[in-house]
Amino acid sequence: MAESSWWYRGGTSKHDLHYRREAEVNTTFEELLLYFIFLINLCILTFGMVNPHMYYLNKVMSSLFVDTALPDDERSSFRSIRTITDFWKFMEGPLLEGLYWDSWYNNQQLYSVRNSSRIYYENILLGVPRVRQLRVRNNTCRIYSAFQPLIHDCYGKYTTENEDLSDFGLKKSKEWKYSSPPANAPWHWGFVGVYRDGGYIFTLSKSKSKAKTKLADLRLNSWITRGTRVVFIDFSLYNANINLFCIVRLVAEFPATGGLLTSWQFYSVKLLRYVTHYDYFIASCEIIFCVFLFVFITQELRKMNEFKSAYFKSVWNWLELLLLAIFKFISFNETMSQLSSTLSRCMKDIVGFAIMFFIIFSAYAQLGFLVFGSQVDDFSTFQNSIFAQFRIVLGDFNFAGIQQANWILGPIYFITFIFFVFFVLLNMFLAIINDTYSEVKADYSIGRRPDFELGKIIKKSYFNVLEKLRLKKAQDNEDKKIRKTPGDLTQQARKEGFNESEIHEAEQMRAWKERLEKKYYSTEIQDDYQPVTQQEFRELFLYAVELEKELHYISLKLNQMMRKLQ
Repeated sequence: MAESSWWYRGGTSKHDLHYRREAEVNTTFEELLLYFIFLINLCILTFGMVNPHMYYLNKVMSSLFVDTALPDDERSSFRSIRTITDFWKFMEGPLLEGLYWDSWYNNQQLYSVRNSSRIYYENILLGVPRVRQLRVRNNTCRIYSAFQPLIHDCYGKYTTENEDLSDFGLKKSKEWKYSSPPANAPWHWGFVGVYRDGGYIFTLSKSKSKAKTKLADLRLNSWITRGTRVVFIDFSLYNANINLFCIVRLVAEFPATGGLLTSWQFYSVKLLRYVTHYDYFIASCEIIFCVFLFVFITQELRKMNEFKSAYFKSVWNWLELLLLAIFKFISFNETMSQLSSTLSRCMKDIVGFAIMFFIIFSAYAQLGFLVFGSQVDDFSTFQNSIFAQFRIVLGDFNFAGIQQANWILGPIYFITFIFFVFFVLLNMFLAIINDTYSEVKADYSIGRRPDFELGKIIKKSYFNVLEKLRLKKAQDNEDKKIRKTPGDLTQQARKEGFNESEIHEAEQMRAWKERLEKKYYSTEIQDDYQPVTQQEFRELFLYAVELEKELHYISLKLNQMMRKLQ
């Protein structure tokens, strides 16, 4: 009973249970330390691949090629050009001036190396820039019969079926002849189409004067025609100061509607991995990461071999197999354990809600695309409509734009979307989470929680370390941490509103029970038969009656709590 050294469940001794508990704590700490080292190593690898100079290198390249004004037009740049004429101004102006920095600001020769070009004096141009275009054939669209006498040419949008593969123009040089794309070459996703590699290609010379002459010749001979759908300008450079490569792509799309759309991509990458001592430190972290990965995979394979098919019945095992259980220790913390229990318990409700939510959400996205798609950029495609509605939920929206597009349907769409999606559906989602969280909190309050929490283990180990360092007095009796003195219980009862008579009666009952326990229950098991007197039998009978009353009271309280939870 109170001080017995044996548990009645299976005969497991308190000493053995305490030993198992300590072994479990030690194993948990060892695994936690291992995962902590793994996370630190993973963070070093992740951030070791990133250089803060990447942003600044992309920024200066963007300001040079995208934001530099066109000749004789300070208000226009590659970012804002909309005609073929402006495109050729950019090619012969900011592009050439940005690619060929062959002299210092005082016109002194900058470098003695021949055929070498530097950008901003610090970035060497690798190879030569490449310019290529993709075209479509004539008569790739159908003209309505009433307009056929007026319109003889028709160039459709770019597709692989509509692409022009024949030579054109002067047909004497490579830039006028079609080049097939290499196998498995990546495609480019632009504003109005998806473009493959290949096409009509020419490369600029390493000499600025020759490159300028080449561009002027192409402009005069109409290298860009009505059939042109996209022009790519690709080049790369290297900065030895920061050991970074920058890959640049400038894109000019010529949609079937006419006009011109520009876009750009700047990628700064570290291709020479191991140069400095820090790079070799990163290499050692990569080796450690591979070792960790091998160990974790081996552990999962052992679990699969031990549990066989039962291993795959647990969703968490699947997640652990995919992510290698980086967050497996969150269940040892009460707050994170409550979060995990809440999400797992309400998963079915969330899935059902998500189906209903996305049906309504996609319906509004289709409505926005159909009503505002031709006039508002945020709704110009169905994908843009979806992201625009997520932005509306977050408070970022252009109400004036949709109102100007349709002064009747615009406000109706906006008001009904805010009401049904924001006020109704999102609050329903929060209600599901909140209701499930209340159930989990109630379960934790009545003892349905993990056997131990990591915070308590760390606290206990902390006190053990202090005791070993003699910074804190050791407490031999662990029950002192759990049990409260009679004075503490009395003070707590007064705080909770019990009157003095109830407190006095409870103190008498407690003293009577302690006397009976001390008299009739010993720490050793007695094998010999002990006769019981009439007085002792009466006391034991009264004690059993009091225990029955307490058990009945606890049972009533539990039933009331369960009814409230249901």
